[in-house]
Amino acid sequence: MSRPDPDVEPETAVLPAAVEEYLAANRAELYDLAATLVGHETQNPPGSTVEVVEWLETTLESAGVAVERSAVDPEKPNLVATVAGDRDRTLCFNGHLDTVPYEPSEWDRDPLGEWVDDRLYGRGTTDMKGPVGAMLQVALAFARTGVEPPVTLQFALVSDEETGGDAGLTTLLDGTFAPDACVVGETTSRNGRYSVSAADRGNVWLTLEASGTAAHGSRPMIGDNAVDRLYAAVRRLREGFGERRLSVDPAMDAIIEESVGFYEPEAGADPTRELYYYPTINLGRIEGGTAINTVPASACARVDVRLTAGVDTGDALGSIRGCLDGMDGVEITELSWTRGSYEPLDGPIVEASATAAERVVDDRVFRRSATGGGDAKVFRHEGIPTVEFGFGTQTAHGVDEYTTTAALVRNATAYAMIPYALASAGAA
Repeated sequence: MSRPDPDVEPETAVLPAAVEEYLAANRAELYDLAATLVGHETQNPPGSTVEVVEWLETTLESAGVAVERSAVDPEKPNLVATVAGDRDRTLCFNGHLDTVPYEPSEWDRDPLGEWVDDRLYGRGTTDMKGPVGAMLQVALAFARTGVEPPVTLQFALVSDEETGGDAGLTTLLDGTFAPDACVVGETTSRNGRYSVSAADRGNVWLTLEASGTAAHGSRPMIGDNAVDRLYAAVRRLREGFGERRLSVDPAMDAIIEESVGFYEPEAGADPTRELYYYPTINLGRIEGGTAINTVPASACARVDVRLTAGVDTGDALGSIRGCLDGMDGVEITELSWTRGSYEPLDGPIVEASATAAERVVDDRVFRRSATGGGDAKVFRHEGIPTVEFGFGTQTAHGVDEYTTTAALVRNATAYAMIPYALASAGAA
């Protein structure tokens, strides 16, 4: 595929001259790294990343970067690359190598990578092989220039994130991997607005099953409609729990206001504020019935409930169960949850990432909460201060997903700056 012209003006950044010059002079390398990552098929399921990890090992080792592979599932290995620093502190850059699935017939561009002017199309370009390519170039920049970063840098490139499986980050954290802080390279910019994500929301996923009594569709009064029972249960959940204001940790108030500022142009201030002070309840799937002229005897629904970081999960589960108590023929048959998490807005990793971002874009960078949650919460629940931060586009998981050369360059520059911003703050 054709490649864009790398001869563009570099972003201003506070970096050692050798590193800054390397990043500016090797834009073509950055673009090629991102395109090569996208060219490896890693949609999950099945989520095989073994080939791309082998390529990463070769690329990093050839530059003198130490690498270590960790795997429980041989088809889903993880790789940790390390660049030794001046101080006994470790900053991790984390990125996942798997992508969500795609249907090639729906795409106008090649899902495995196609350049069109300054855009790189393909599955995973913005979520998150573009940011991973930038991380990779940062590792190469330090290794090839011989510049010692102020802290040890680890690049944790993992599998199995998109399906929430245990072969990825969970496998790493079960070992000796324990950085002091982490930046997860999820894209946190959209529609010309920039942010660092300092929090995420928890979720409760439940399966509701309803039973009834079958009857002929012409005589519904002699049966018990399981779909009606199920729908009534979801309605009660929405009204009884979904309209109840959450008990949100006051420490989240400032993060919520930053989130309102970020999302207001597209969602409005009041709806965004409600997103964090009230649960969101999404009926994702509903199944039931066998024929239009039969009263259904069984039905099943899968419901996604989201909760702001700091909300007590136990209290929420008790309220959910209380809403559904006493409903004839309805029961919760499956239940799983994760807890939201957050970093203080004045925390060193939040400030360092936001400072780097602001120097790269010369614009406001919001310190906000994500509306969902991924590997960042896994790090935080292990006591590792973590943010999500990356430049990209709002096309993640969509048809004709793409990133831009500007986003790739900004990511590489900002990621290289963050360890220095941490050191300047005295946190490294």
